[in-house]
Amino acid sequence: MRWRRHPAPDMSHYCMSQQEWAAKALQSFDAVVSATGGFRSRAGQRRMAEQVAHTFSQAQLGKAEDADADAAESPPPPARAIAVVQAGTGVGKSLAYSVPAIAMALERGTRVLISTATVALQEQLVNKDLPALAERMEQPFRFALAKGRGRYVCKLKLERLAGGGAAGGDGADGHDDDLFADEEAEANARRPRQESEARMQFYASMADALATSEWDGDRDTLQAPPEPEVWSPVAAESSSCTGKHCPVFSQCTYYDRRKALVAAQVIVANHDLLLSSIGARLLPELDNCLLVLDEAHHLPATALQQFACEADLSRLNWIDKLASRALRIGALVEVEEIADVPAHAARLRAALQDAARLAMEVYGDELRAPRPAWGGRARTPAPGIPTRARVAGGVLPPELVEPLAQAAHHAEGFLDALRAISKALRAEIRDKPDEARRLSTLYAQLGALAPRLEAVHETAQLLLQDTPEGAVPAAKWFTLQVDGDYIVVKAHASPVLPGNTLRHNLWSAVRGAVLTSATLTSCGQFDFFLREAGLFGDAAVTTLEVPSPFDYALQGTLIATETTADPREAQAFTAEMVDALLSDLAMVESGALVLFTSRDQMRQAVDALPTAMRASVLVQTALPRPQLLARHRERVANGEPSIIFGMQSFGEGLDLPGALCESLFITKLPFAPPDDPVGEARAEWLRAAGRDPFSELVVPATAIRLAQWVGRAIRTEEDRAHIYCYDKRLVRTSYGQRLLKGLPPFTLERRVSA
Repeated sequence: MRWRRHPAPDMSHYCMSQQEWAAKALQSFDAVVSATGGFRSRAGQRRMAEQVAHTFSQAQLGKAEDADADAAESPPPPARAIAVVQAGTGVGKSLAYSVPAIAMALERGTRVLISTATVALQEQLVNKDLPALAERMEQPFRFALAKGRGRYVCKLKLERLAGGGAAGGDGADGHDDDLFADEEAEANARRPRQESEARMQFYASMADALATSEWDGDRDTLQAPPEPEVWSPVAAESSSCTGKHCPVFSQCTYYDRRKALVAAQVIVANHDLLLSSIGARLLPELDNCLLVLDEAHHLPATALQQFACEADLSRLNWIDKLASRALRIGALVEVEEIADVPAHAARLRAALQDAARLAMEVYGDELRAPRPAWGGRARTPAPGIPTRARVAGGVLPPELVEPLAQAAHHAEGFLDALRAISKALRAEIRDKPDEARRLSTLYAQLGALAPRLEAVHETAQLLLQDTPEGAVPAAKWFTLQVDGDYIVVKAHASPVLPGNTLRHNLWSAVRGAVLTSATLTSCGQFDFFLREAGLFGDAAVTTLEVPSPFDYALQGTLIATETTADPREAQAFTAEMVDALLSDLAMVESGALVLFTSRDQMRQAVDALPTAMRASVLVQTALPRPQLLARHRERVANGEPSIIFGMQSFGEGLDLPGALCESLFITKLPFAPPDDPVGEARAEWLRAAGRDPFSELVVPATAIRLAQWVGRAIRTEEDRAHIYCYDKRLVRTSYGQRLLKGLPPFTLERRVSA
């Protein structure tokens, strides 16, 4: 499916139209605000809407040569415009960006792509905000939610599994070979027969519900969403999909949803999908749409996750299975390239085995030892939790270079053969529609295992990557994990600087964008976020800080409690903090939220609760989030005290206005433990350059996280709340003063714990 590219207007019309576009977009915003009964006019919201309209009016969409093809042999690069807008709580940023963006997209004949970080905001936009706007805006528009392919069922796979196709060999007709990954097949063999039968019954019930239209094929609409290991074998994946050549293409849920995307002027996606689908034509082309990134503070972390890779060096039976399938299917479609497959497969397996053995020789002591926890105490890994050894400086030990180079070489040769087979299969499916079902099953058999081969190739290449002088090396590490009877060694690699990755993969294609969040400044400056997001020094970027309309000094009091114990001495500090916390919790009369920095810290507080207080406390780990929040709201509505104990996930995106959160307790400053391999590699590079990773990385990241946490307290103009922080570093240290500078201007009270 191709997105239609709307040619950009000639430059003279473009220049004259910029002000008109911005003015009309802002007029639409004013009209929507006026038409919304009881809506309060907010100066900050309108200022943000002005910035959004101006930014998108400046962006030149479409191919540069379309804009002024006759003006010169080498036309100037297209105009880019990017706004980074911090909009404080209560500004109403969703309305401030959506109305001007949609109005301008309709005027310019293009689309709006809104990307968020959380499912909650996606659902709010699609189910509440956009339907309301569609009723109020003068010009009609269509909107749709974009999800990754893996959220939808593959009907062809489901039919096989529902019909008992999970157990099988390698029959030449393609009907005896399962589509499970090796781990799934092995897990099936270990699984009690009763459990395996229950799983098959589940697949059968899914197939029946799909056939009778009781279910639409979307994983998220199942009454009880299945666990990943249950869903994975039936998920629609690009590697096993033949698209329009599939015999059940006309009934495909994924492609049916794609039609809705093509017809929509506004598409709501998420950061993962945005980054993973660059160049895949699932979403509008980035140089010809208006891009809004809400919850943009998550973008750098998402980028690192998206472009990291890993390869299993231990469980390698899939190589033989994939080679067997490639030889059998390649022979059926008469592909000559399969002649080298046996050699590539054998040498790939040998190279990965050598890499695993040598990794254990070099890093075995570190991988087998208990890992030190944040704070210095050793912790013995829990079953299934991997231990880790990082490659210092990003430079592989010499003995590992050769096997990984061999692995990369033979994986590439193997992939070339698979590409030739898949090309021939697609041609056969096109030319022989009567055999489409059989041929599509063969295609899926290759595609079910091909991603593993691609992962090996990508991981080996990144592990072998040399670092130019002065550049930041990739993070490289190995892990060891016990999984049942298996000892699993994996190799991992990741970029270290998210900004470089985003600049190369995202911003090089984007013409017009608005990035927004309530927390984009760190310690009062945009610089940290701009560097992390790959926008620092970009001439196309404009920043704007729109303050919250709330009177924080009147509405909120920040009570900084200074303990005797140093927060870095975990045992002594936690004991003293818990005593102070329990004393303050005894005063709670309505809703309260307590945020912990670790599971162990929260456990100690729960264990110390007096009997009389236990009935008022709801612990994050005890109930699913929706149930816990419903119970909390019910208790507060009944005039009862209700206290939520939560961790990081409860410190962001949680909306508890009014009495639901009149007291917020921050047990310790939310410093992220600098023990992840990417963070360690980056800190190592900074130290080698004579720079301070704590000041440059840890403090700015903590400032953003702390601002998110305190943002749970004041949600409306009528709210009144007390925020308690038990970490004396907030008021006793120079970096604490930097953190305070990034918080709303609450009335500050200092006290010493008794």
